[in-house]
Amino acid sequence: MQRVDLNCDLGESFGDYRIGCDEDVMPLITSANVACGWHGGDPLVMQKAVTLCAQAGVHVGAHPGLPDLMGFGRRSMAVSHAEAKAYVQYQVAALAGMCAAQGVALRHVKLHGALYNMAGGDYALARAICDGVAALDQRLILLALSGSHMVRAAKDAGLAVAQEVFADRAYEADGSLVARGKPGAMITDEDEAVSRVVGMVCEGRVRAVTGEIITIAADSICIHGDGDKALAFARRIRGALAQRGVDLCPLGTADV
Repeated sequence: MQRVDLNCDLGESFGDYRIGCDEDVMPLITSANVACGWHGGDPLVMQKAVTLCAQAGVHVGAHPGLPDLMGFGRRSMAVSHAEAKAYVQYQVAALAGMCAAQGVALRHVKLHGALYNMAGGDYALARAICDGVAALDQRLILLALSGSHMVRAAKDAGLAVAQEVFADRAYEADGSLVARGKPGAMITDEDEAVSRVVGMVCEGRVRAVTGEIITIAADSICIHGDGDKALAFARRIRGALAQRGVDLCPLGTADV
């Protein structure tokens, strides 16, 4: 039976600001990428997210980003490789501490927003970050954009890697994500999102925004927790994959 992970970025609320629907989406996913306080999240939110994951049997991952709370970590910044490595280590270590306090295992790391895209296109940056993750815990799985430099960097750093596809994002012909500011970058139609996910998981391909069919590897499917359709996408994707005999399982329980 084919197996795939269904992950969601969550724990992104902070202070009095509420982002996403963590409690509602939690029963529908298998892995969670918990914000670590820089693009979103705060200590109490991180703590609660870990608790929710433990109660639901969802595997916990760290979701570190750039120090850009106002821009939600989606604005590129000029940072050195050493800075990026330290930024990621700092945030992953913070969430690892929250997990340890509750007796919960930290399973994976997924970069957020602009840092995710920057490292996906820059092997040297990706390798510095992966070396930083490996220095913290060699057992952590790196969740990375399918076919990106992050995949090769993780393997070269000795980390297990899971290749990620997106239910709600469009792709360029080179396999990178269409920038959010461009037309067609976000997939909002439920039927289209489900059809694209099924194609990526079951057929290993997806249509780029420019019309080409590109090949893609799908170990994990991402749904953005701050998206308006997060719940609808999660429910419908689960149903569509079940109909095709695809089993949902957390990262680390399938071959990655």
